[in-house]
Amino acid sequence: MADVGRGILYGAYQTRLRHQLHSLPKEALPRHVAMIVDGNRRWARQVGFSSAEHGHRAGAAKMIEFVDWCDDLGIGTVTLYLLSSDNLSNRSAEELAALSDIIAGLALEFARHDDWVVQHVGRSEGLPEALCTALETAEAESAAHHGLHINLAVGYGGRKEIVDAMRSIVAAHRAEGRSLDDLADTLTPELIGAHLYTGGQPDPDLVIRTSGEQRLSDFMLWQAAHSEFYFVEALGPDLREVDFLRAMRDYTRRERRHGG
Repeated sequence: MADVGRGILYGAYQTRLRHQLHSLPKEALPRHVAMIVDGNRRWARQVGFSSAEHGHRAGAAKMIEFVDWCDDLGIGTVTLYLLSSDNLSNRSAEELAALSDIIAGLALEFARHDDWVVQHVGRSEGLPEALCTALETAEAESAAHHGLHINLAVGYGGRKEIVDAMRSIVAAHRAEGRSLDDLADTLTPELIGAHLYTGGQPDPDLVIRTSGEQRLSDFMLWQAAHSEFYFVEALGPDLREVDFLRAMRDYTRRERRHGG
């Protein structure tokens, strides 16, 4: 009976939080929320599964809910950190195969939504062909949509992204027949930002990480320079809407200093 009562109270509290956030002016909420999805493997072990695959599937299902929560609040851009470039070398072949299949299904599920736009941010090198195909298909099928923009960070590394941006700038500069001295004069943070995987998008206002870990893990190193951070104790699959709403409320109460 106590659990039922607690559930009713939590439901009322969650509804109140949601209403409070909806009543705020749009500019009070983040335009771009990034999520470091963490704790899936620990969740699987705690529940009693012998394979991490069950945790990754539960985590993917939670990310569909998470994106729905963001869409409900009118957030325009969401980035999900699903597979790092480091993971490609520090995870077993069996786990990577399962994870690739899960991410492929998640990308296609997002693309089937009436108005969500899907974009792969990261390198395709080293990813299974089937996963690359699924990511390309999701991008193509959602390209005409005009709603929530979902970045799927797969095969992603923040330092590699910056290297790729610089290579792109140098290549474009060379194609114009201009000198390195000219490049040095024109190189600005804005130019580098335009050549990142997320070029043209707003930087994340808020970065959320599940599982209680408090580190960036090579995620959006350039874009997150002025982001706010929020760490949730819940493991990825256990994230609740009330946790998300609390993160949003906390964000609205902070004084953003942008490096000051």
